[in-house]
Amino acid sequence: MTAPLGEDLTRLAALHGVAVSYRPSPDRTVTASAAAVTRALAALGVDAGTPEATRAALAGRERELAERLLPPTVVHWSGGAEPDALAALPEGTRLRIETEQGETRASLDRLPPGVHTMTATAPDGRGARAHLIVAPPRLPTPAGRSYGLLVQLYSLLSDRSWGMGDLGDLAELADWAGRALGAGFVQVNPLHAAVPGTPTDPSPYRPSSRRFPDPVHLRIEDVPEFAYATVPERLRGLRESAARLREAVLDKGALIDRDAVWELKREALELIATVPLGPGRRAAYCDFLAREGQSLEDHATWCALAEVHGSDWHRWPRGLRDPRSAETARARRDLIDRVDFHSRLAWLTDAQLTAAQRTAREAGMPLGIVHDLAVGVHPGGADAWAQQDHLAAGMSVGAPPDAFNARGQDWGLPPWRPDRLAESGYAPYRRLLRALFRYTGALRIDHVMGLFRLWWVPQGEPPTEGTYVRYDAEAMLAVLVLEASRAGAVVIGEDLGTVEPGVREALRERGVLGTSVLWFERDWEGDGRPLPPDHWRADCLATATTHDLPSTAARLTGEHVELRHRLDLSTRPLEEERAEAAADTGEWLDLLSRLDLLQGTGGGGDTSSEEAEIQAVHRFLLRTPARMIGVWLPDAVGDRRPQNLPGTWDQYPNWRLPVADADGRPVTLERLAASPRLHALMEVLRGEADG
Repeated sequence: MTAPLGEDLTRLAALHGVAVSYRPSPDRTVTASAAAVTRALAALGVDAGTPEATRAALAGRERELAERLLPPTVVHWSGGAEPDALAALPEGTRLRIETEQGETRASLDRLPPGVHTMTATAPDGRGARAHLIVAPPRLPTPAGRSYGLLVQLYSLLSDRSWGMGDLGDLAELADWAGRALGAGFVQVNPLHAAVPGTPTDPSPYRPSSRRFPDPVHLRIEDVPEFAYATVPERLRGLRESAARLREAVLDKGALIDRDAVWELKREALELIATVPLGPGRRAAYCDFLAREGQSLEDHATWCALAEVHGSDWHRWPRGLRDPRSAETARARRDLIDRVDFHSRLAWLTDAQLTAAQRTAREAGMPLGIVHDLAVGVHPGGADAWAQQDHLAAGMSVGAPPDAFNARGQDWGLPPWRPDRLAESGYAPYRRLLRALFRYTGALRIDHVMGLFRLWWVPQGEPPTEGTYVRYDAEAMLAVLVLEASRAGAVVIGEDLGTVEPGVREALRERGVLGTSVLWFERDWEGDGRPLPPDHWRADCLATATTHDLPSTAARLTGEHVELRHRLDLSTRPLEEERAEAAADTGEWLDLLSRLDLLQGTGGGGDTSSEEAEIQAVHRFLLRTPARMIGVWLPDAVGDRRPQNLPGTWDQYPNWRLPVADADGRPVTLERLAASPRLHALMEVLRGEADG
């Protein structure tokens, strides 16, 4: 039986942003268990294990809040009202603001955007020091509207790939899509560094580091030193092995084997690393090392230590579990060559990402590459090791039980501590965003609701035994708007699923676009029927599907129902599932027909009914006011298979499938560029957009 929540524990939880209840639906409230609340508080460094400890912690927290002049971080929106924290200061308090530009100010008047340091001195002699985040009031609205392609990069093989899509393929896709299709962007999956292992977790949403990209995405031949390697025969042999990997995927039905690809690329990069850098290249590398500083040193050190001790730092010798220990410093010196190797890989990958974005912009894309920020990191990886002080030990991010998943979800990702973020002026979050915005025209934020609150699951407990912990959403948004505006980038929030009231409104106020997926856009507050296009929101990226959902062809044909049945994932009889899916699709097709969007021809002449329906779906998206329209690249060639099937692990080849046509034959980038079906669909978008 769940222990009741006492008044003291409830008050203490509220003062630390720990929820004592949640609402899985508008008409239902669930109380969190005392154990869940107590463990969340413990992860924040607050002892509430006994009634006595709870009373002492409550008294201490109330006293701290009553006595402090300023919170650790204060947010000021340029041109906006004075922050509440400053308005509450005693009359006569003096301010001293040291800006990041090196100036000293005494007030908020005309402060430049940035993260400044503010000191307050009260008349009674009390003092306080805080981080002051000054951000533009909102991100600018994207100029005009654009359409673009959505693709999982690993799935897009070309005739030059080493067994999976790479950054050379991304640049080639962007160049072609911008020039030949008039596309405004290409959105890809997270390209964060993965946790090495055998086998490597193929999910791009459980990375070792979000701060640094994965060198498995490198186009080896595009590394400048490749041409000067002194062992051309060995490199030629590696390229031949890579060709066999590629052919196995494209011609023999093999799955994408990330580990095999990395083994070949790692050996090639080891050989390339023996080539001395020229003076200019050496200077550029040194600039990169200086710019990335401690973050890169930590990441490269973790990579070097993982080669010796394995990829879970919790199992390393005790002294090495602390990135700041004397043992770690000695190990870094002993492994300096490996640390340098991994630092160089980060530099090379950063350079190719930057080049891909430059190629996209030169091809006429107003946005270029849209990158994806995962919601968290693997608990055993580089970021979790280097950022231990900022992460909640013993906790994992997930989702509470709801109408779609009665057991809730545990994603296995350690959450940031909101208190430590505030104390640091959100330093790790700022560094992360700044790094990503260097080579992207827009950033998609997975589970953007995590800027407001996250469901914390205590280690060893089911997701039902979690509770929400709240973040300072104003500060999280201010940092996001500040860094995005500095880069001139657009931000897209993935706000699908259950979203608490006020979140979408707060995001829209700051210029963050949402995500709208056709099959979910219904009049949920009315008759539940498909939402007409003129009722859609404008501030969004509108798509027909995503990487976690059935392709449009599968949904139209009902093949997604058959797939779930074959994998024993259905919760109801097959005929019942088929009937519901058919009714859902039928309602949408009826609306498309009433809007006169279903046409028997398109682009290049006669089309099948399935192609005509897919084209109609995208005509519909263009009828909405959405500022961005995304085309799931597999939809353009009739692919039936989802890239990821939630709820499965080894039952389905998640994250390992190449883009394929309607018959399941893999389609290379070169074949995509020549596909009549793809061109017919894109002509629909181009024609409707121009019209």
